[in-house]
Amino acid sequence: MFVLKNAWRSVIRNKGRNVLIVIIVAIIAAAATIGLSIRQAADTARETGLQNTTVTATISLDRSKLISQMRSGTSSGSQPDFNSLRATISNKQLKLADYVKYAKASSSVKGTYYSESASVSKTSSFQPVETTSTNQDNSTSSGSQSGSGRSGGQMPGGEGTGTRIKSGDFSLTGFSSDTAVSNAENGKFTMTKGKVFGYGSASNGQVIISKSLADFNNLKVGDKISVANVSSSSTTYSLTVVGIYSNTTETSNQNGGPSRSASSDPANAIYTSVSTLKSLGLDSGSGSDEAADLSYSYVLANKDGYEAFVKDVKKAGLSSDYAVSSQDVEEYESSLVPLNNLSKFALTLLLIVLGVGAIVLITLNLFNVRERKYEVGVLTAIGVRKVKVAAQFVIELFIVTMIGLALGVAAGSATSVPVSNQLLASQVASEQTEQSSQMQQFGRQMQGGSQSGANSSSSTGGSQSSTTGQGSSNTTTGGSSSRSGRSGTYSPFGKATSYISSVNATVNLKVVGELILIGLALTVLSALVAVVFVMRYEPLQILADRS
Repeated sequence: MFVLKNAWRSVIRNKGRNVLIVIIVAIIAAAATIGLSIRQAADTARETGLQNTTVTATISLDRSKLISQMRSGTSSGSQPDFNSLRATISNKQLKLADYVKYAKASSSVKGTYYSESASVSKTSSFQPVETTSTNQDNSTSSGSQSGSGRSGGQMPGGEGTGTRIKSGDFSLTGFSSDTAVSNAENGKFTMTKGKVFGYGSASNGQVIISKSLADFNNLKVGDKISVANVSSSSTTYSLTVVGIYSNTTETSNQNGGPSRSASSDPANAIYTSVSTLKSLGLDSGSGSDEAADLSYSYVLANKDGYEAFVKDVKKAGLSSDYAVSSQDVEEYESSLVPLNNLSKFALTLLLIVLGVGAIVLITLNLFNVRERKYEVGVLTAIGVRKVKVAAQFVIELFIVTMIGLALGVAAGSATSVPVSNQLLASQVASEQTEQSSQMQQFGRQMQGGSQSGANSSSSTGGSQSSTTGQGSSNTTTGGSSSRSGRSGTYSPFGKATSYISSVNATVNLKVVGELILIGLALTVLSALVAVVFVMRYEPLQILADRS
């Protein structure tokens, strides 16, 4: 009891020095509070950001790995066997039945949807939207087409291959459900006239076209259009326009130069059902050179479901030649870049503040003990044990430290949210500036990619109800939903990244507990100086020197 009373009297008596210590500790505590709050907010964002958001996953062939494996057996510098490469890649493509198999293999799959996209050519009565009349002819060069590639221009081939892949004038995309339509590759669009096609066989031949394409060909709802097979212009398909849509995220520019394909223009996208493609013999299972490209997506409840799905499909026999990926997960991780940078900065700041603070407190405590050397000599001379004297110094420092810690936590709590968000905004601005600099290095604003922001699918499997009334306005989004607190910017290659631009860096019991431990650590560390010096002092020598 004597030690406690004496320690409290000393705290009251040495107000100037203790106030200085309180201020230093408060500054340390405030900085530590902000730093710990930022790191906790970053951890929470990483762990829970996709826990309440549906995640869309796809399975794709790892072509780079496959090509690398095939080339490993050839001598360096020799010409690759292009035909063999194409045949191998083509044979490795998954079929619709394979995708369905993996969907059934995992209980994490909450729904699925898919689309199939084929190329078709213009006819004399139906022309694509383009600025030049020079387009690829509707016939192919001699030689068989390999694989299922229907898009692109000249494929690199070996000597005498003579293979030319046709891209056509229109992309004819069939969807399995409204969910698939809502995630259209071209992004958001709105129905301006008519209705969306049906998905059953009774609706075969129904299509919707863009307003630009309808205006270019002077078409209206109910009109018939005719498109041709990309390999044989004499083979035509008759389709019925049941709706006209407007691309809300369409850009008037395209990738490529004058030799680009008209089918790459979003205005020349014709949307229909998978059933229609099958009836035309253009679906992915047709086995023809004009067969559609298949894009299959799995809808999962959250990121944990996605990680479980990856494990389940491997157990179900998915070869290592394939990779499971999720654009939602990738884009969310990209959105965390500024926050991760801020978290690293907060850790660095925290370590610097604690290091400097510890040095300052040790120095102040060292001077304190030296100034009170005579007091130590008197106490030990009258019979007070050195351990109790040292304990008095520790208690004094603990009282002062806890007062400063309380003030620092209060200040940090009040400023942690605005300060952290301001620092995060600076990090986001830095990332955007870096991307802008990359654009300038290319000398232009690179085009392409979706302009609808991060793709965050919130849909589930099965069909969604669509507006069927004539002349109604049915809005369909392209799977692009913005998450709260995120700021978008475009990369040099047109891919949108929505950065997390605000966090709720509030102080909770976990942060308070960590701060108390930090305060105790600083107290013990700086008090060790007092303990060491007190234990080394000899009372008689101190009093003799004083006299």
